[in-house]
Amino acid sequence: MRKPIIAGNWKMNNTIAATKALISDLIPLVKDAACDVVICTPYTDLATAVEMCKGTNIKVGAENVHWAEKGAFTGEISADMLVELGVEYVIIGHSERRQYFGETDATVNARVKAALAKGLKPIICVGETLEEREAGKTAEVVIRQTEGAFKDIDKAELDNIVIAYEPVWAIGTGKTATADDANDTIKVIRDTMAKLYCPKCAEDRVRIQYGGSMNPKNVKELMAMPEIDGGLIGGASLKAEDFSKVVNY
Repeated sequence: MRKPIIAGNWKMNNTIAATKALISDLIPLVKDAACDVVICTPYTDLATAVEMCKGTNIKVGAENVHWAEKGAFTGEISADMLVELGVEYVIIGHSERRQYFGETDATVNARVKAALAKGLKPIICVGETLEEREAGKTAEVVIRQTEGAFKDIDKAELDNIVIAYEPVWAIGTGKTATADDANDTIKVIRDTMAKLYCPKCAEDRVRIQYGGSMNPKNVKELMAMPEIDGGLIGGASLKAEDFSKVVNY
């Protein structure tokens, strides 16, 4: 069975001092969680987060990684740098990276390969914009993004990868896809993975999160859906009590 995974995406929030306070509050609240728990922090908070989460059930992730091992890429961070810090997960292809920083399906694929090569576990984001949704292109978009992200990725790596379905129109807006809509789109993603690899692989080994404004009020309904294996949590991950309620749904 697929083990649920709840991951927090802090985005560009929290100084080191705020990180210490949040993690201190969070540790006792999620210590008995039945799901995998991950917090993905800004680069400047990673060392603090890794140190504080040692010996706990909380894993630490970064919010991006570059595809090159090193070189003239000002402002970027390599997989080796993250591994050296003790980071385990990394978000790749978030809609904000696609929207504001020129991320493409090809660069997502390159980053995924770089992360896997160094033993990091990618959380790969896919999802449609409001315009694409209203045009009836949701399935087309998530299929294209999924196929692009997994180009030349070996089946053996599936246990190390998480997919997050993030409808762009639901990120940070307070709007949420209905549980049925989220489940249906995640089923499209899982069916795509079945075609790329095998039906059993997609059913048993591919974990797919929902990432559009999941919070304490809607987590139970969303997590009751058969295709939804967890959440990639934005705003609710910045408060220990709110995040713990999602983790302990």
